Amino acid sequence: MLAATLLLGSLLCFAIDDTTTAQPSRVDDEDRDQHAEPKQATPDKPRSPRDLPMEKSFKGPLPELTTGQSALVDELRRDVDVLARKIGERNLGKYKQLVETAQFIEKSLLEAGYERVERQGYDVKGRNCDNLEVALPGNEHAEEIVVVGAHYDSVVGTPGANDNGSGVAALLALARRFATRKCQRTLRFVGWVNEEPPYFQSNTMGSVVYARRCRQRNERIVAAISLETIGYYYSDKKGSQKYPPPLSLLFPSEGNFIGFVSDVASRPLLDEFVSSFRRHAKFPSEKAALHSKLPGVGWSDQWSFWQEEYPGLMVTDTAPYRYPHYHKSSDTPDKLDYDRLSRVVDGLDTALAELVKATDDGVEPAE
Repeated sequence: MLAATLLLGSLLCFAIDDTTTAQPSRVDDEDRDQHAEPKQATPDKPRSPRDLPMEKSFKGPLPELTTGQSALVDELRRDVDVLARKIGERNLGKYKQLVETAQFIEKSLLEAGYERVERQGYDVKGRNCDNLEVALPGNEHAEEIVVVGAHYDSVVGTPGANDNGSGVAALLALARRFATRKCQRTLRFVGWVNEEPPYFQSNTMGSVVYARRCRQRNERIVAAISLETIGYYYSDKKGSQKYPPPLSLLFPSEGNFIGFVSDVASRPLLDEFVSSFRRHAKFPSEKAALHSKLPGVGWSDQWSFWQEEYPGLMVTDTAPYRYPHYHKSSDTPDKLDYDRLSRVVDGLDTALAELVKATDDGVEPAE
């Protein structure tokens, strides 16, 4: 019963805006000095986004899609269709399809203008598995590295349109938009293999292999952002977001938001990134910083970076508590809401640009 209570509490905290929620005073070995809350800027210094008050989530009717968002709808739909319809189930049990997915991601990144896609290969049961990475070297703060990634495998028995074709499509869309930008921080886009069971949170999980290499190289990862199941926004109607009773009395019942979740140590990153998202995105969002040992909090690739004491967060639509096709054969491309997904990706684009201080050629970064 206690385990079940913890599970429900951790999953439902996606619906909490924790700007006023007290945090635990002690978080075991994860309460690290480098993740302390940021100090307020002094009046004689420019204020960074980290120093600004927490922005509130957007509420109200969604505005019409912009021209760019409309084009993004088609782009996202096309990539999800390739992953979940043309390729389909992709994992070590469907090794040919797993390899084909890696080839598709590599080809897409090269076509976007990246000169080289690095493959980090490793062996699992006699078969080669690859993480795929492209990098934009930073200028003034090249030693500070931001990693944005999504796992490209699907669970056994499912084509994985939402989990995680939506995350991969968003990853590719962001990578395309950053290909011609200049960044003060180094930015990496990564496709991780083997996130789903039986490899989840094991030594053969792709992001575990990747994060360990980062630590072995003594790399300074300042943010790891996992794009995990982000394409389902069922309805603005009450009751579209499901919770077991009696918790449904305490949390929003509209399944129309995008969720951001981190461990407690990563809360400064969470606050900064979500504030940036909310300043620009006309789309509902909820966030929570929770203890990583709570079930559900570490259910994606950001968990791997927490193990190496790197800050990280997950972007998600809350998966099983909203999406009725989660880990089912019915997780097909027609189930996704591409209009709303495009708004989320557009908001992530702007928030990420602020995080890495990115600009188009010839344009100075905003303070």
